[in-house]
Amino acid sequence: MTPISILIEKLNSQNLWQKTLELKRNEYLKVKGSIDTNLYLVVTGAVRIFVLDEFEEHTIRFGYKNNLIAALDSFLSEKPSDLYIQALKHTSLKVMDKSTYMNFVTNSTENTKIWQITLENFVLQQMERERDILTTSPIERYNRVLKRSPQLFQEIPNKYIASYLRMTPETLSRIKKS
Repeated sequence: MTPISILIEKLNSQNLWQKTLELKRNEYLKVKGSIDTNLYLVVTGAVRIFVLDEFEEHTIRFGYKNNLIAALDSFLSEKPSDLYIQALKHTSLKVMDKSTYMNFVTNSTENTKIWQITLENFVLQQMERERDILTTSPIERYNRVLKRSPQLFQEIPNKYIASYLRMTPETLSRIKKS
């Protein structure tokens, strides 16, 4: 089991989720400039996390069934974030506030270690992604993501995957056909 799956199992077994939230397709969970210190578990559906510049949206992460998501910068700092979180289809989420989660984390050394490993893994994934975007070809980026997260291509529309991979939808389509 991965640290994330162990974490989710422990949160579920202790029944720490405080409510369930339903989002319609294209509905926003979080918008730029807002503070969001909740942790979410995707029960069904899919969301994307993105930033917006004056020209376009840049998808930076996805969440689908059994993924934990958060506006991590806002969760950690308790300050407004530039992130948007949007449902890509009807999505059901379990919700836990930060204080409940942090009480869980500090409740045992095992929980603290799981949280530390989870954060370390997230940082390493982000570093790998940044390196890929800066140094690898579109085909290499596609193949690495396909190998790492094959479910992504079943859950997420191609135009958002293309944004995540920093390529046009047309380029992604050509790569998938080849």
